Amino acid sequence: MKLLKDILYGVSLSAVSGNTNVMVNHVHFDSRKVEMDDVFVAIRGTLTDGHKYIQKAVESGAKAVVCEELPEIMVNGVTYVKVVDSNSALAIIASNYFDNPSKNLKLVGITGTNGKTTVSTLLYRLFKKAGYKVGLVSTIKVMVDEKEYKATHTTPDVITINEHLAKMNEEGVEYCFMEVSSHGIHQKRTKGLHFAGAIFTNLSHDHLDYHKTFAAYRDTKKILFDELPKSAFALVNIDDKNGLVMLQNTKAKKITYALKSYADYRGQILEKQFTGQLLKIDDNELWTRLIGDFNAYNLLAIYATADILGLERIEVLRLISELETVDGRFQYFISKEKIKAIVDYAHTPDALKNVLMTINALRTGNENVITVVGCGGDRDKSKRPVMGHIASEMSNQVIFTSDNPRGEAPSTIIQEMEAGVEPQNSNKVLSIEDRKQAIKTACKLAVPNDIILVAGKGHETYQETNGVRVDFDDFKEVKEALNNLNK
Repeated sequence: MKLLKDILYGVSLSAVSGNTNVMVNHVHFDSRKVEMDDVFVAIRGTLTDGHKYIQKAVESGAKAVVCEELPEIMVNGVTYVKVVDSNSALAIIASNYFDNPSKNLKLVGITGTNGKTTVSTLLYRLFKKAGYKVGLVSTIKVMVDEKEYKATHTTPDVITINEHLAKMNEEGVEYCFMEVSSHGIHQKRTKGLHFAGAIFTNLSHDHLDYHKTFAAYRDTKKILFDELPKSAFALVNIDDKNGLVMLQNTKAKKITYALKSYADYRGQILEKQFTGQLLKIDDNELWTRLIGDFNAYNLLAIYATADILGLERIEVLRLISELETVDGRFQYFISKEKIKAIVDYAHTPDALKNVLMTINALRTGNENVITVVGCGGDRDKSKRPVMGHIASEMSNQVIFTSDNPRGEAPSTIIQEMEAGVEPQNSNKVLSIEDRKQAIKTACKLAVPNDIILVAGKGHETYQETNGVRVDFDDFKEVKEALNNLNK
């Protein structure tokens, strides 16, 4: 148990009714999880308002309630704490409850539209190979050194984050690499965390259903850098015009990386093949199995971060050369018929364009590129015609299909993608709602040496429709379809 006044330390309080010198059990923002002597924090969410459930939480045994608006009826024996912002309060409370575990780690946050998962995961792998105890908080999974936990969001809720960081403290973890999403920043899930550094990868069209404007999306990302302490580092890609924006107000040490511009860390692509690429970083050449300009940027960010954190440069280059691609990020398979299949998480216009540019740069010119792609339901609709345009413009054949339709009709999503197809490309386009059938069709259309790109879901092993998730793994599906071509 914890003393209530201790876990409220640092929270901006507007009013208190009751005693803060009491012992409490757990902290929850979901009233359904509240038990005897717990603290309930009422959050105003996008779908519901936690203030509606204060009474339910009290009836379940809550000893304290933290809220932005005090209820009309307050129960004797329950402490009510009024705050200006429940999300910020929850973040600080959660950190205090778990004894501020981020202070005992070198925690590095990675943000940007694309590359977060690759950079965070490969940093985790590199530091593990270098012999350190390492943590990872990513879209794919959470790692507490060797122990794996399932991930539910790009940036988990603040209680879950601090719980995992506390476990890292117990395991003696020294470094932790954490994906930081714009949603997570906006909802204050990273507030109260002590970052040793932050990395900015790039910024492009995404999440405008949530942020409404690109400027709001960019400025939300910038908050991570604005709040860094002087002792931290801010590492940004300045080939992206938003890189310098991230550095405008930061107190942290400003460090840059680039392939095209003058920067503190510079890289160059010397040779590209389907099996990998030859890079030059800080006048040293290395071969990597990771393909594409976007991966060159990712690896440069990884190299810079490892160097900043004190690893020996030549050893870092050696370890980078041993790294393999992250699941669902330009993950490829070559069938016995010599058909190449690539599965990639590309679910934004920029990511899709980057992947197709990489594929087209590696082509000899005789093979066809067949792209299978969809867009998620209940998400940013404005990117659908843009992705439809990119896929049809940069492929020889494209099949529009379901991604995770969620609560929307797949046919509606596909029609909105079709709206971006130029008349001269319309004969390239097929629309097949069933994703499994779309992948099978792409495999049947392919001839030896052709390249199939299955984009949008990457590492996800499910498909979500109307709140129901069913098993679905793009990589397994395309591999099975190609292996069964002649059966």
